[in-house]
Amino acid sequence: MTTLMQARDIRRYYSVGSGLFSRKGTVKAVDGVSFTLREGETLAVVGESGCGKSTLARVATLLETPTEGELHIDGHPTTDAAARQALRTSVQMVFQNPYGSLNPRKTVGAILQEPLTINGRGNAREREAAARAMMEKVGLRQDQFGRYPHMFSGGQRQRIAIARALMLNPRVVVADEPVSALDVSIQAQVLNLMMDLQDEFRLAYLFISHDLSVVRLIAREVMVMYCGRPVEHGPKESIFAQPRHPYTRVLLAATPSVDPRHRKTTITIKGELPSPLNPPPGCAFASRCPYATERCTAERPEPRLIAGHAVACHHAETIG
Repeated sequence: MTTLMQARDIRRYYSVGSGLFSRKGTVKAVDGVSFTLREGETLAVVGESGCGKSTLARVATLLETPTEGELHIDGHPTTDAAARQALRTSVQMVFQNPYGSLNPRKTVGAILQEPLTINGRGNAREREAAARAMMEKVGLRQDQFGRYPHMFSGGQRQRIAIARALMLNPRVVVADEPVSALDVSIQAQVLNLMMDLQDEFRLAYLFISHDLSVVRLIAREVMVMYCGRPVEHGPKESIFAQPRHPYTRVLLAATPSVDPRHRKTTITIKGELPSPLNPPPGCAFASRCPYATERCTAERPEPRLIAGHAVACHHAETIG
């Protein structure tokens, strides 16, 4: 399969604290992320709030430049401004909140035609025809072409947002929590739509989520992030069947399931995420981990291949 996006040791840092009485510091929002995303595949990035997954999404969509590392899209580097501008239409984004991501002053037809207008594609008749065709593909009726976003339900609005993202025929779609704001009954419909569109257009998805039940349905690979770093990364089946990092086990244990095969032993952790301004010298999860030892607090673990996937844990061989 064709490689559409490749990240190599991506890092995104922010300088903060320039006030009169505060010292300057560096927030390491993303601190060494690598992945390969191929045509027709979905990589899910999971973790609790503050782990860096949304920052990674902004870097992947070229909204922000990495502080360090390399990002290639469709085989092309994104190092200079001209290259980034040329590749920008190849990656589109579906945002979390369909209520806030659509312009309330524009009709659905205008919203869908806007990306084509901005990029100078087609004449007025061709743009309208393309917008109407995309509406059909996402399950919207033709008589809704002239309606405004407030006249639609949440699920319909997210269908509009997905349609808008596909108007420029992107190769990669970054979906940042695309169903978390929807009712559970609507989530499955939107996910099924995304999978159908992926098959039709051979899209690659970078799917940002905190809900592992959603990830189980849509992803092929899973990358679990904690404090800006991947702690476990590999095929979905391997990670769900035999999670090796304690944090992954915590996330799985917190995921409701009616299937006894998917239930995991409950693991209790305490405390909050460490401050990204002052990360611990060893494993960032050590202060909350029930398996932590003195080595964990002093030495940061590097990812290594165990049980078919990469795990950054000193005790991964004994966990499972």
